[in-house]
Amino acid sequence: MDRAERVTDRALGSGKARASYLSPMPRITFELAGEYVELNQLLKLVGLCNSGGEGKMLVAQGEVTVDGVQELRKTAKIRAGQVVRLHDMTVTVHGGELP
Repeated sequence: MDRAERVTDRALGSGKARASYLSPMPRITFELAGEYVELNQLLKLVGLCNSGGEGKMLVAQGEVTVDGVQELRKTAKIRAGQVVRLHDMTVTVHGGELP
């Protein structure tokens, strides 16, 4: 199998996420429903952790970057256009409708 792609759409309370798993780095697109989403909640909403508390722990441990810079603020406001990374996963945040 040369290239496998799996796309998952998931409706969320504060936005919508679309995950595309391509080798080597999986990417998730998160669509904002409002002006911003808190970092720990974003991690939970896109399925990178099981709870907001677990998201806070990952941020506190320095495992999350926002726009290429380590982010230690657990409830940092993530807005459209920002890119969040946790391990090998990349989350791109958009405003408006998914294409």
